[in-house]
Amino acid sequence: MNNHQWPVPEGEGVISAPPASSLRDENQPAGEVERLYLEIFDAVIDQRLRPGVKLTEAVLCDAFACSRGTVRAALAQLQHDKIVELQPNRGAFVAQPDIKETRDVFEARRMVEAAILDKLLSLPDLPDRLQQLWQMVRQERVAFERQDRVSWIRLSNAFHVQLVRLAENEVLTELMNSLCSRTSLIIALYDKPGCSACSFDEHEQILQHLSRGDRQAAQQAMRQHLQDCEQRMHFADRNVPDPWTMFHRQL
Repeated sequence: MNNHQWPVPEGEGVISAPPASSLRDENQPAGEVERLYLEIFDAVIDQRLRPGVKLTEAVLCDAFACSRGTVRAALAQLQHDKIVELQPNRGAFVAQPDIKETRDVFEARRMVEAAILDKLLSLPDLPDRLQQLWQMVRQERVAFERQDRVSWIRLSNAFHVQLVRLAENEVLTELMNSLCSRTSLIIALYDKPGCSACSFDEHEQILQHLSRGDRQAAQQAMRQHLQDCEQRMHFADRNVPDPWTMFHRQL
């Protein structure tokens, strides 16, 4: 957990925290199915729709003024991306990763992100490319200080996605988007109350090592960061509240 009490820096009064959907493939067709997919996707990643919540077709049709066919197509796509579970004779639910999946996701991230750092350190202009990430970490700090949880969640997720995008490898970027989305579900389900699963000061340490070109220190910092994230999870039963009222207010 971050216990810092930093003041908000001058000139950083506005937090720029784009939704997770903005980090996805920009070439996706912008039809009704994709629009509904992105609305639900962002609500899940922002933790406005919690793991285990039932996604009722009639409610979604009413909320988004769309057909059942559109809803079913969007839910099928969300199931493919491990965001939603479709259960026979029961309906659609926001996915609830179990402990085994949680361990697997964090293990995969430690392996993949260490390799990504190795690739980044081969770039001659890496310090220049890192400037946007330094700004992002400063914004994370501001969001934390203001207790702006949604912006904080978005920026923490975006840090890892933007880091891999610097490598300009579309396959790795797609993989990281998927892993980060699944991590967001894990954090929503297992995060300890009052804790920050993804620490921005640890992000800053990673950037410092990258800026110095210290491969071993950067990779170790990333592995330790992800290990710490996993260890902050609290594997206990949780009561899942019905968030539909809050969700409708934010549409």
